[in-house]
Amino acid sequence: MDSSTSQGEQSDSILRLRRVLTLWDLVLYGLVAVTPSAPATVFGLAELRSHGHAVVTILAAMVAMVLTAISYGRMAALYPSAGSAYTYVGRGLHPYLGFVSGWAMLLDYVVSPLFCVIYGSLALQRAVPALPYPFCAALFAGGITYLNLRGIRSTARANQVLLTFMFAVLLSYIFLAIRYLLAQHGLTSLFSIKPFYDRATFNVREIAGATSFAALTYLGFDAVTTLAEDVKNPRRNVMLAAVLVCTFTGIFGGLLVYLGQLAWPEYNTYSNIETAFIEVTGRVGGVWLFQAMAILLVVANIGAGMTTQVGAARLLFGMGRDDVIPRRFFAHLHPVRNTPNRNIWLIGILAYAGALVMSYELTAEILNFGAFLGFMGVNLAVIWQFWVRRAEGRAREFFADIVLPGLGFVFCTIIWLGLGAPAKIAGGIWFVIGLVVLATHTRGFQQPIVLPDPANYE
Repeated sequence: MDSSTSQGEQSDSILRLRRVLTLWDLVLYGLVAVTPSAPATVFGLAELRSHGHAVVTILAAMVAMVLTAISYGRMAALYPSAGSAYTYVGRGLHPYLGFVSGWAMLLDYVVSPLFCVIYGSLALQRAVPALPYPFCAALFAGGITYLNLRGIRSTARANQVLLTFMFAVLLSYIFLAIRYLLAQHGLTSLFSIKPFYDRATFNVREIAGATSFAALTYLGFDAVTTLAEDVKNPRRNVMLAAVLVCTFTGIFGGLLVYLGQLAWPEYNTYSNIETAFIEVTGRVGGVWLFQAMAILLVVANIGAGMTTQVGAARLLFGMGRDDVIPRRFFAHLHPVRNTPNRNIWLIGILAYAGALVMSYELTAEILNFGAFLGFMGVNLAVIWQFWVRRAEGRAREFFADIVLPGLGFVFCTIIWLGLGAPAKIAGGIWFVIGLVVLATHTRGFQQPIVLPDPANYE
């Protein structure tokens, strides 16, 4: 055997991720990526923008996300490889559109760990004011990078610990909120239609706009699909995990918000709108629950930062392996831990640098731009792949192939259109940069992007 053949075989073996995760590893990973406490970060602004209908915005966004999760799962069953929206749209529609979708999602993936570093650092600094913000940011960015460099199994074990603590605090909140309401007004106080419909303040346009912000609650669910090459039986487990994560997040998050609205019905009287939910926990559980919730938000952002960082690294790995971005750097895997370690380092450095120059508000505003463009692309890819193209041996199903992904596309489009101008401007600039990169790579859109055979990742 000559040396070139040997090197080629070694390269092929290095560029394949190992399947070590179970369905529940994937669900836990997704729940930590989304975080059960996600409604706490959007509660105040969602309440204010919807005029007291935050629970409606959470449930409305859940519909769009469950439909999109089904689309993600169906595409993952066909193409169980790393890359997520990039792979699914590239395979289902066109490789150029796959690159555009991947580039749009990359904005979300890069900004998500940045958002976690910023929010977590602010929470930590407020808990310990003596700590300087740059030190907190370095601690967060460095910590999540170190854990992810240790490998995906290490990430999964850390997720279990983080999730246990988060649920302990949130379940305590639910119990204490119910006790508070019973003590204040009796059993009937637990049941009210007002959080869902208050005739005096209900406005469809305002609620739709607030839903675009509340959709932040679910961002990260698609991270489970970026681990399609790490999970056992991806054709079944990826869809199940994505749908379970979205459904649980909507129902559990809706309960948290509903109880918060009942305990604090004056939606425009919070002293700090960004930390409104923490104020609610202080009302129902006193100082200890207030402090526990503050710690929870720090912990939650560690978990979310870890999962979104590794999701971004794997998206870059998928694009690098297909040579649409420099393969030598982005498709590199650590020879022992089998992790895209260079990508993990890159995302960690960007998160720290961004945390020093970007504000919490600006970061939050641009998160949805790339995510929902990617979601729209995946829904369209399902329609084209299963109904228009129809793979050999597969029968067309109008409800599954047209209705579900069509509704997912419509709901995601509505949410995307409801985003604010700063998000659209920043996202538009990123989008133009992506088109320039694509044009350069394809020599003016004259050369095709060749995607690898999906059978290689089985």
